[in-house]
Amino acid sequence: MDEGSAAQPRGVFAAALTPLSSALEPDTALFVAHCRWLLERGCDGVVPIGTTGEGNSLSVRQRMALIEAIAGSGIPMSRFIIGTGSCALADAVELTRAAVAAGAAGVLVLPPFYYKEPSEEGLARFYSEMIQRVGDGRLRLYLYHFPQLSTVPITPGLIKRLLAAYPRTVAGLKDSSGDWPYSAKLLQEFPGFGVFSGSEGFLLANLRAGGRGCISANVNVTAPLAHKVFLAWRDQQAEQLQTDLDAARAVLDKYPLPSALKCVMAAISGNPGWNHVLPPNQPLSEQDGRQLIASLTALAQMKGMLGNHG
Repeated sequence: MDEGSAAQPRGVFAAALTPLSSALEPDTALFVAHCRWLLERGCDGVVPIGTTGEGNSLSVRQRMALIEAIAGSGIPMSRFIIGTGSCALADAVELTRAAVAAGAAGVLVLPPFYYKEPSEEGLARFYSEMIQRVGDGRLRLYLYHFPQLSTVPITPGLIKRLLAAYPRTVAGLKDSSGDWPYSAKLLQEFPGFGVFSGSEGFLLANLRAGGRGCISANVNVTAPLAHKVFLAWRDQQAEQLQTDLDAARAVLDKYPLPSALKCVMAAISGNPGWNHVLPPNQPLSEQDGRQLIASLTALAQMKGMLGNHG
């Protein structure tokens, strides 16, 4: 990571997968090994227990076990932004307290999403209550804007309110909307606000507009390509590197996540257990899996994308 990144995370972050046992319990040993592998392959950091990590399909107990596993792994906690969002305020507080106590660089928090069309006042109250109940000056909160899944957007008005009330605590946002103009508007309206793109497809645009980088599911697989874009974003060659990264994304986007990424990890590692996903998600069919691996293998032979997984 670049100088000062411990205080202000920046670069390519993987929205990490959560490997599961046949009983659908988190495999904490494999999870830690996967986090190490991601960092070795060029990720600046890891974001566990988010959407890609099936975080909202896991219990608080299971999520706490994953936090404890990385806290005891010896990996610097400055490399982690941990997903702690929950519909229940008390659960979000408990998970956030654990993440902060472990020394994580930040937490990524979805808005409560069960009740639809909540008011800006209600959302501000949720985040305010969470911040106050955690009550720790080390907390750095990243808002999670993913309206396609949560149906609850993070509006500029809400960000303005939270920044006014908690300027040191509210550190940034992950934009998984796929709407680049939304990110661009935030970067213009809130200078210094730590905006990460939820798609590596916007990595170069994000960096050149003053953003922090990306937090992306696909970089579980494409980290080496994304890392090249991050290193070269000021250079002329960055456009071609971004094009290479986009080609890999185009292959993965044809299949549902996280099942497609877990299929790829099973192929890389030789461990079929990677294919375990929590319902209602389903593993890829054998036919889809073969097609995906064939397409990625052809691309990887040109781009050096895949590699052995421990």
